[in-house]
Amino acid sequence: MHIKKSFEEDIDTIMSLIESGRQIMRSDGNMNQWEKGYPSRSQIKLDVERGVSYVCVEGNEKIGTFAFIPGPEPAYAKIYDGSWPNDNPYFVIHRIASKAEVHGIFQLIMDYCFARTNNIRIDTHRDNKIMQFLLKRYDFKYCGIVYLKNGDERLAYQEKK
Repeated sequence: MHIKKSFEEDIDTIMSLIESGRQIMRSDGNMNQWEKGYPSRSQIKLDVERGVSYVCVEGNEKIGTFAFIPGPEPAYAKIYDGSWPNDNPYFVIHRIASKAEVHGIFQLIMDYCFARTNNIRIDTHRDNKIMQFLLKRYDFKYCGIVYLKNGDERLAYQEKK
């Protein structure tokens, strides 16, 4: 498996991977994350145009996707019931998704991202138990609560290698 930047011709596949990720969340009881059309095609197109969208590839098949974005993240400017461990420059990982039958994508993404920075922040929905498990497994520290632009609450994590 390897990772490459996404291009406009990858958007249909990315949207399919997003839907797969949504179904994984629903089957695990996370009924409220990625609803109301989020992430939208226009958001994915913007990620591609900004050069922050990536796909995970095995052979010729795209099996996962994520956005890897240099901070600052506006939603992280204010954190509640906790604090960030540092204010050093950081990257943010958003919109991780993969095919349901594929395993090891999170590790592949973490290895790729930590090879490019040593300070990563990420957030997830309170009901996303799979992501919370993976974040703890990879030594991310729970830092507090942040609120997205639309007002939705997210659990915030950070890891500095």
